[in-house]
Amino acid sequence: MRRSRIVSRGIATAVLGIIAAVALSACSAGGGAQQRQQYVIASGVTGGIYAGYGSELAKVLSRELGAHIEAVSTEGSLENLRLVGSGEALFGFAQSDTAADAVAGTGPFAEPLPIVAAARLYEEYVHVVVRADSDVAELGDLAGHNISLGAPNSGVAAASARILGEADVDVATITNPKLGLDDSLAALRDGTIEGFFWVGGLPTPGLQAFSQEVPIRLVSIEHQFVDQLNDRYGGVYRVAEFPAGLYGRDEVSVTMTVPNYLIVSADAPDDVVADALAAVFRTRAEIAASVPTAALLDRRLAIFTAPLELHPGAAAYYRNTKR
Repeated sequence: MRRSRIVSRGIATAVLGIIAAVALSACSAGGGAQQRQQYVIASGVTGGIYAGYGSELAKVLSRELGAHIEAVSTEGSLENLRLVGSGEALFGFAQSDTAADAVAGTGPFAEPLPIVAAARLYEEYVHVVVRADSDVAELGDLAGHNISLGAPNSGVAAASARILGEADVDVATITNPKLGLDDSLAALRDGTIEGFFWVGGLPTPGLQAFSQEVPIRLVSIEHQFVDQLNDRYGGVYRVAEFPAGLYGRDEVSVTMTVPNYLIVSADAPDDVVADALAAVFRTRAEIAASVPTAALLDRRLAIFTAPLELHPGAAAYYRNTKR
């Protein structure tokens, strides 16, 4: 059964030596999530919200559930979906647009993955970052420049390709080093690149710190491009503003947002998912002290995870918990 494949295995080589492979079926057979079990949360790149959120989740879930839970670094949504879908991680973070491709077996996914959602967490903002003195004023100006469009196997790479396609920017004209957030910040600092795409919550910690050293601008993603993307990809995107003052900027710019989900394998035991969610909501304020975005978790909104179905254990938790 697939249930016996939901095991903990480190994504990074160092983690492989820390976490032993343990089947979740043993958990369900031996009294639920309160047994001392070992699991992985697929998080994200250093400096991004996924990484901080994943680390805090691992800490509180280990304590609250009496389990050993390790958050491991990944390149983001695509990798997280594959790791959760294969049973190599119990939970992960993923953008709703990339998750939609995963369950449909389209785009970068050759076949559907058995992925469902535990909760809708918060809205992620697409950042198109350039130096404040850059001559890039709009998306069309990116052609011919050295711009990182996101690391391989990341939701950033998937989103940037879609956005540039709607803006009629040929990605072949862009020199794309395919960097994650930390490497993009370093490359923008030393002038190796002229800008980069990033998708994350507000504020993204690494970018916030960087903006205090190097003045930046955020290139707008205009309303018409978001409308076109929604027509093509099922209406998962929204228009939003980066408020003035964020990242040291004076101007307001517009962008596209995409919901972010806490994902889990469809075959994960119901009691494990329900117990984990109860712990997440119980410790939300504690997590938010380190990851302010966690304060956006709302039980009334968490159930809206289309096009992903809610895991049965998650549905039972929401149904049986007073709001």
